[in-house]
Amino acid sequence: MTDEVYVYFADLPPKIHEMVCPCDGGYNICINSRLSQAAREQAYRHAMWHIQNNDWEKDDVEAIELEAHRRE
Repeated sequence: MTDEVYVYFADLPPKIHEMVCPCDGGYNICINSRLSQAAREQAYRHAMWHIQNNDWEKDDVEAIELEAHRRE
């Protein structure tokens, strides 16, 4: 993968563990800073799974998340 990945931490609502957004030259990952260290690491792995599986090219969000959580 040649894309850059930028990781940020922010106080997000409790039910949101991470968000991933494509940007010029790569992706931004925003991880909920309120999570424990172990949960932050899991959120990062989850976000990277979405990036590595090109989930931005897919339409069915429910199927994407089902597959991502099945893998965890």
